[in-house]
Amino acid sequence: MIEIKTTMPGKKALYGDCREILGEHGLQLGGGWDFHQGHFDMVLKAEDEDKMYLRMPFVVVDGMLDEDSAMIEFGTPFIINHIMNIGLDDEESPVLAAVGLDQFQTPDDPDAPIPNSQMWVDDAEEVVSRFSESGIFIAPY
Repeated sequence: MIEIKTTMPGKKALYGDCREILGEHGLQLGGGWDFHQGHFDMVLKAEDEDKMYLRMPFVVVDGMLDEDSAMIEFGTPFIINHIMNIGLDDEESPVLAAVGLDQFQTPDDPDAPIPNSQMWVDDAEEVVSRFSESGIFIAPY
């Protein structure tokens, strides 16, 4: 994982606005969210089982994440290299398979090393800067 140095930490905006604008820049709400926190993800590189992500974490400071009017506050964006397990799952569960919840395997390495890291940092900083200049943020009180 490599943290990206940006002006994003502490910026607040409405979730619905962020979802729309970030979607225009290729970022989508990532899995693992709940009503109080989440992250927007973008694949910077996808090659075989290797995926390099830009991840922009946030917390909900007012409302709940299923509401467009929820106020969110961003944390520090980062890059992560996620190497997927494309083989058979040795720990498969017949119960999970029966209810359809076994479709995703544990990754081989959820935080693999990031080769050519400066290239990815530059790419991620460019994406974040386009979003951070969008004018949707709430001015601090």
